[in-house]
Amino acid sequence: MKFPHDRLVITPHVIDLSRSPLAGHFDAETFVLGAFNPGMTTLPNGNVLLMVRVAEALREPIRDGKVHAIRWDGDGRLVGGQPFGRFVLDAWPLELADTRDPRKFMVPGGGWKVMALTSLSWLLPVEMTPDAMEIVAIHYDKAIAPAGPWACYGVEDARISRVADEQYLMTTCSVSPERHSTTLYSSANGLDWTFEGLVLDHQNKDMLIFEGLVDGAYWAQTRPLGDLWFAYPPGSPFRAGPSINLATSPDGRHWKPHLAPHIRPRVDRPATARMGGGAPPILTEVAGQRGWLSLWHGVEPKEIVGIYRTFWSLLDEADPTRILAEGEVPLLEPEPALTQPLEDLLYLRDVVFTTGVIDQGDRFIIASGEADLACRITHVPKDALG
Repeated sequence: MKFPHDRLVITPHVIDLSRSPLAGHFDAETFVLGAFNPGMTTLPNGNVLLMVRVAEALREPIRDGKVHAIRWDGDGRLVGGQPFGRFVLDAWPLELADTRDPRKFMVPGGGWKVMALTSLSWLLPVEMTPDAMEIVAIHYDKAIAPAGPWACYGVEDARISRVADEQYLMTTCSVSPERHSTTLYSSANGLDWTFEGLVLDHQNKDMLIFEGLVDGAYWAQTRPLGDLWFAYPPGSPFRAGPSINLATSPDGRHWKPHLAPHIRPRVDRPATARMGGGAPPILTEVAGQRGWLSLWHGVEPKEIVGIYRTFWSLLDEADPTRILAEGEVPLLEPEPALTQPLEDLLYLRDVVFTTGVIDQGDRFIIASGEADLACRITHVPKDALG
């Protein structure tokens, strides 16, 4: 589908790395590999907040016969209210590393797939106009960066849920040698965030907390990963692989997986051979039905990464395990025309990764990462989902 209000609002050129949390920590030049996958919410003043993932990469990761990774070296302590530690560079002998992908390198893992990154991600709050199309302020002083060993390789892909007027919850993906985990932050105003700890363990990510309670309980979509999946029986309409699951919590901190399966990849839909959650579900109305709107990504196999598209499902208001309706065709697709002016920065194609949605009456404002490079805002009329 094509929409008239659909453009990139934040690109790597917007980011000032002299104000980065990494600035001054080591003697190596960095650049913005991507400013993308923004969590999104409405602030109390009516403006929109985009919590932008900034992937800051080494300009020359390979030097002196070694390949380098950026890492936060600190034990989680606070000194004077600030994390105690610093960002450092780890050097790996080049002969031990597979460096074919410029974003990462593989190292010997004793039978496991083990990789390190040539970039490190941190989160930058960017305040936008109420239509999310223009920048109002970039809050470098409120950036969220690794603060302990649980996130020593970065904090990624924020998803923000405004559960109540003065209760914002934000999930992020924290990366370390021990875990690729989901971490939680809370805020009363959408700008000042408090770290609440880990809420989901290794390789359970894309956690999306519903924007409101269901019968007094918090609900969330999750997406566990892994290298092994068990087969569905012959003739099943479902395809084995990662699926979107549900979990509930009495307090938003302690989560219990739901027994029933939720949104699963189907055999007859190759465009959703892989899938994962996109935007936190919001309570709204689609084609005369009221329910929780869930935007999620489906991935069609192609080369290494695949083609990422955005799909939608409408979940029952009182029982989100029930799917009331869903789109058979993608709502959003990668748009090469948007990234054409940034051709010299592109390292990935065929990806739109939706991370937020706001109901603005007759339309939805949808936030996405485009090509792991920039932030895309799309205004979608509600009747496009009818």
